[in-house]
Order: sequence, then structure tokens, then C-alpha cells
Amino acid sequence: MKVPRLLSALAGLLIATPLLAQDLPLAEAEVRRVDARNGKITLRHGDIRNLDMPPMTMVFQVSHPTLLDQVKAGDRVRFTADRINGTYTVLSLQPAEGPGQTPGGAGADHNSHKH
Repeated sequence: MKVPRLLSALAGLLIATPLLAQDLPLAEAEVRRVDARNGKITLRHGDIRNLDMPPMTMVFQVSHPTLLDQVKAGDRVRFTADRINGTYTVLSLQPAEGPGQTPGGAGADHNSHKH
């Protein structure tokens, strides 16, 4: 029976996801919208180095719905993201430290990209 092999693979994926997030660079952002029902978050973000993505505002999936429990529109956050199965996905999310952080700098809203 292949069920134990499948369960083992799924357990490995669940363990590996936080480890992968630790290896990714943190990006800064402002939360624009939280869509907990659909597991999505809209971020006005700075550069995301591992994705070669410039500052913009866009919608991301989240790797786990509980990530959205800790944020609301207007919050400044630091996050990791990657492309998983063709979808831009936030893997980790935490409050940003320090006042006056401006993710993306000037012109970040000029490039709006939604998925």
C-alpha cells in the first residue's frame, strides 16, 4: 500500500517549508489587504531578491492560513516568498521592526501586478 510513502512525503514537505523560508532573504512590505477566506495577502513590497522582483503591489498566496492571523491592512511586515507550483507564495511573515520603514521606496505603487 502506498499511503505510508505518501504520508512520509507530506510530512517531509511540512518540515521542509519552514527550513526553506529560513534560507530565503527577507523582504519588507506594507500590508494592503488581507483575504483570509482565500488565503491571500496583498503587499506593497520592496525588492524580493530571490525572485528578481522589483518593488510593486501584488497579491500573494500564503503557505499557511495562520500567517494571516497576525496582520491587518496598514501593518509593516518582513516576509519571505518564493514561487511554488507557479504561484507566488508568502512562506513566512513577521511584524517589521522600527518606525518609518518604507517598503519599495518611491514609485512602488507605479508597478501594480496581481495574480
